[in-house]
Amino acid sequence: MTKIEIYSKGYCPYCKKAKETLNSLGLAFDEYEITNNEKLTREMYNRSQRKTVPQIFINDRHIGGGDDFHKALKNGELADLISKRAF
Repeated sequence: MTKIEIYSKGYCPYCKKAKETLNSLGLAFDEYEITNNEKLTREMYNRSQRKTVPQIFINDRHIGGGDDFHKALKNGELADLISKRAF
């Protein structure tokens, strides 16, 4: 089973767009809300080496932020990572 994780903040429009896209594709994901959570913010940075949200991981592989995620969706990389042909 594909493991999808997203670090996000409640007020972030890029996070909202990425989550809406995942939901529209029928993909389940674990969300880590990092607003006011120093521990999760550090965890996100340690995993991604980035400070911006969203940060998305598929099967522990860092996909990147919102723009990177949508690029992977368009170029087929996302479909390859989750082994679905519905894209």
